[in-house]
Amino acid sequence: MSTKDYIEKDYYKVLGVAKDADAKAIKKAFNKIAKENHPDHNPGDATAEARFKEASEAYSVLSDADKRKEYDEARTLFAGGGYYPGGAGGFGGPGAAYTTSFNMEDIFGGGGGLGDLFGDLLGGGGRTRTRTGRGPSGASGAAGAKGADVEASVSLSFEEAVRGTTLPLRLSGPGTCTLCGGTGAKPGTSVHSCPTCGGSGHITRNQGGFGFSEPCRECRGTGRIPDSPCPECSGSGVANQVRTITVRVPAGVRDGAKLRLAGKGTPGRHGGAAGDLYVTVHVERHPMFGRTGDNLTLTVPVTFAEAALGTTLRVPTLDGAVSLKIAPGTPTGQTLRVRGRGVQRKGGAGDLLVTVEVAVPKKLNGEARSALEAYAAATTGEDPREHITAALARIGNAQGEPKEQAHG
Repeated sequence: MSTKDYIEKDYYKVLGVAKDADAKAIKKAFNKIAKENHPDHNPGDATAEARFKEASEAYSVLSDADKRKEYDEARTLFAGGGYYPGGAGGFGGPGAAYTTSFNMEDIFGGGGGLGDLFGDLLGGGGRTRTRTGRGPSGASGAAGAKGADVEASVSLSFEEAVRGTTLPLRLSGPGTCTLCGGTGAKPGTSVHSCPTCGGSGHITRNQGGFGFSEPCRECRGTGRIPDSPCPECSGSGVANQVRTITVRVPAGVRDGAKLRLAGKGTPGRHGGAAGDLYVTVHVERHPMFGRTGDNLTLTVPVTFAEAALGTTLRVPTLDGAVSLKIAPGTPTGQTLRVRGRGVQRKGGAGDLLVTVEVAVPKKLNGEARSALEAYAAATTGEDPREHITAALARIGNAQGEPKEQAHG
């Protein structure tokens, strides 16, 4: 992307958000556009792919606080149609050999920013500080710009999240130019230090009693000039591409967790470090198991007879089955613990928590009904609600018996 595009493109309009939108609103807008236009969901749709790339470009700037500030300042500074990098008469205008990124710091002095400008105005003469670095070809030049961070998301099954997995992740966006390897030079040619700025990327100009620094127009502030610009990336070293990377998801990852893969984001420009990739994990629900921390949960229905008399059940785990003893008189809602059958982590494991739930039959055959009626008659003197019965007796004595009673 050229410097002119960087200033002229309205990234807020691309994402459909206001200029004062917060990071959450920007992320939500990008996720919506990315989901609707992702190449995987729209194979062969050039319009959707272009929309996806445009939104990715906008998000890479607006999601980074420093880059967003730089972008806003640049658009404000050059909104009046004056000099701007990449415009008519600027260093990216007609006939320019290649393009590069724009940094507001370059206008006000490489290392000192606004402080250098004000120092000059207050009597510092033509003083300026510059940043120097080493380009990919070894030529001395302005320090490369760090690549943007990238966000992506993956969906995992419940078992994959518990056990951990490795999966490929397909990304579409800016990447290191495969033709020139990120040098910006046509294969077989080299990059040399800019003779105009001496490789600093900046030149100092004096106007009357004032002195200020500005990006070198010859090298577009990079401090380097390719002998022959790469035809694929126009000398920027970055080109849009689809790449697949392998993501290792650790065992026990939780829904909503965000994994950071250092250096897997957008490649830096002109030798700068690559950004990071942040992967948000979405975990699907399991039809039987739940999860609390590193413990797995399971609800097991039992009959009244099993709960009252006790029994031994076989219950499933994620890696097989275990025998579980139900003691006589186990009440519904009681939780039993099977140790070591939860989430397996390095250095320890969670447990399987089994909650007993007494199942009440909706229909009874004649024999079962007769048996239950006989049981009810045999236990007439038992009251499982003694405390409630006592409370009702106190209420009745104080207020008198109600004339109407609710019926189920």
